[in-house]
Amino acid sequence: MTSRLRSTNSSIRRLSPGLENDRFWLPPGRDSMLALNGLKVLDVSQIMAGPYCTMVLGDMGAEVIKVEKANGGDDSRQMGPYVNDESTCFSQINRNKKSISLNLKDKRARAIFYRLAEEVDVIVENYRPGVTQSLEIDYDTIKAINPGIIYCSISGYGQTGPSRHKGGFDLVAQGMTGLMSMTGEPGRRPLKTGIAVYDIGAGITAVYSILAAYIHKMQSGEGQHIDIAITECGLPWYTWEAAAYFAEGKVPEPTGWRHRVSAPYQAVKARDGYLMLGCANQRTWERFAQDVLGREELLADERFLTNHARGQHVEELEALLEGIMADRDVDDWLERCDAAGVPAGPINDFAQAMQDEHYLAREMVQEIEHPKIGKMKTIGFPSKFSLTPSQIRQPAPLFAQHTDEVLSTLGIQDEELERLRAEGCIK
Repeated sequence: MTSRLRSTNSSIRRLSPGLENDRFWLPPGRDSMLALNGLKVLDVSQIMAGPYCTMVLGDMGAEVIKVEKANGGDDSRQMGPYVNDESTCFSQINRNKKSISLNLKDKRARAIFYRLAEEVDVIVENYRPGVTQSLEIDYDTIKAINPGIIYCSISGYGQTGPSRHKGGFDLVAQGMTGLMSMTGEPGRRPLKTGIAVYDIGAGITAVYSILAAYIHKMQSGEGQHIDIAITECGLPWYTWEAAAYFAEGKVPEPTGWRHRVSAPYQAVKARDGYLMLGCANQRTWERFAQDVLGREELLADERFLTNHARGQHVEELEALLEGIMADRDVDDWLERCDAAGVPAGPINDFAQAMQDEHYLAREMVQEIEHPKIGKMKTIGFPSKFSLTPSQIRQPAPLFAQHTDEVLSTLGIQDEELERLRAEGCIK
């Protein structure tokens, strides 16, 4: 095992969620140290974009009640792999939430939903536009009950526009926005990204939009509707691409393993594999040529004098570099780059990334106890707060695990709960 993969299981942070009494767990005295302590969220979303948003809010301290449909709950519960009949897909993205199940087509269930909506700060939903109106849980309906509500709608194309009624998914967004046309290798088949970047991007967009609306509410008392389209959330990320297109009309094409602007900013081959090299400016290129490669003559080569010139001759540059670098292993080149202050890194597979000593030291892999799965590992928190660190207070809930608990806070007695359950109103 190479040095970049050294790890021990003891480096993984282990949490004890205190499941024996089914309460959120925190170290003593830390329950008031969460950034969003006191924020109440009603989550009517499913699968990825909405649940990712509400998971992040929950990680930062929000109280999240997940409202699942009566017939099977969140669709991601039916997505494998499974451990002890529990979906690990669902479990990775729904921690720090309580689950209740309401049949929102039943007016009695809607009445329960309205009572919950009256008490919360935020509602997140990801139905296709028009569905919340048919269920009578849309923004205007909820605003009449709770004028200060922050109501976040996540959909494929947004609540307005000619495509608003279409269903939208991550891969559809990757195609529509041009991302797939610029991903992969020139002349080859369009490629998607390795992860659901638009679903996660929509969730992140929803998080910062909700927090901005919450700050406005704290200042003014006003709630508002937030309209987020999966097919739009990634467009503002196209910075270099927009610069070239709006200035010169240049349509971005796929660049494979190379950067669109800088060179050599790309994957390069060494003796035993590939590494990622980040010479994104002139000074870094000079350090790489002189201190890492020991080839100062490259700095006088007219083809490589400037970043622009290197970009114009990137194929020649790449062939030259890989010829030089073929006599050393990846780890050797990474050590030399590090010593010279040249940004570079390994090209890991996911297993290697999850064992990387740096990620483990920064608690990016954590272990929790799930009531059915047992011990399970999950991804940690990318934001490191000095005073209000995020916490995993509870693993992902079982389907409708908290229905009785949550509804009892509304004064609904056991006898009524059983009657509503028998009649298919709740689970």
